[in-house]
Amino acid sequence: MLAIALSGNVWAAKAQGKHTAKAQRVVAKPAAKSSTKSTAKASAKPAAKSARGAKAAAGRRVVVAKPAPRRPSLGEQQGLHQGNDPLELKSSVALVVDQDTNQVLVSKNPQAVLPIASITKLMTAMVVTEARLDLNTPVTVTEQDVDTEKGSRSRLKVGTQLTRGEMLHLALMSSENRAAHALGRSYPGGMDAFVALMNATARRLGMTDTHYVEPTGLSSSNRSSARDLTLLVKAAYQQPLIRELSTSPEAEFPVGARVEQFRNTNGLVRNPAWDIGLQKTGYIAEAGRCLVMQAQLAGRKLILVLLDSAGKYSRIGDAERIRHWLAQQPEGSHAANLH
Repeated sequence: MLAIALSGNVWAAKAQGKHTAKAQRVVAKPAAKSSTKSTAKASAKPAAKSARGAKAAAGRRVVVAKPAPRRPSLGEQQGLHQGNDPLELKSSVALVVDQDTNQVLVSKNPQAVLPIASITKLMTAMVVTEARLDLNTPVTVTEQDVDTEKGSRSRLKVGTQLTRGEMLHLALMSSENRAAHALGRSYPGGMDAFVALMNATARRLGMTDTHYVEPTGLSSSNRSSARDLTLLVKAAYQQPLIRELSTSPEAEFPVGARVEQFRNTNGLVRNPAWDIGLQKTGYIAEAGRCLVMQAQLAGRKLILVLLDSAGKYSRIGDAERIRHWLAQQPEGSHAANLH
């Protein structure tokens, strides 16, 4: 376009006179020549580069990385997701019990013993609160608290110092693994004594299907049944501190030089349709999505246990399906057996 415009100036100069036109041609020709070459050269470079790129691409095979296949949970491996389910729950295990009367309202594979992921942290909290340890004692995150089993991330960098009470808050509200591990590691007698107390407490509560090997839930060897977990929720509900911290919607904590905001892993605590007195979520691949809650539904205090749910939001969807189903049931109706 630049060369054409200069050529137009030359023809305009001819109309004004020979001498002027000659002068214009003297000035215009080199500019036009230079511009034309420059433009052509500039245009040729990308074209050549593109051609070379196309030739190179044609000469090699493009490999697209495939995502790693999803590992089936233990419940899936045992076939617990198969079978008819009138509530169409995505959890392979479900149990809803009246907290006061122990009446079973919903039951689906309640005796299955499965990994429970971060539901483990409820027992961690039980051991800490029952020991009546000073919650103002500072606890520092160390290299020992870094997850080497699942490689999970944490905003609690090594060297972060919080009080025992703040660590407990983060473990229950935000399911912070390093906080939970630090609670066990810093317990009088160390981690071995802490885990032994976790198992002793389970036996005292009658949790015969339950076994713990560490305080975070990252290990798939931490296992329990829905029946046992209703006993744990009922016992944990008797601790006001666990009720308060587990249902806290969000809180701020000093992490190094910054103040970080942490939120509850269970979005239902922010839902006005729910009256939740205690809750805990959990997830590892072997366990699927898990959720336990104490909540007031249909005028009753209920304990809900959902294990091995398939899908990121499916445990919340299952809780909602159960809530709607309970609201439609006449008083004194029979339980929904979902085997």
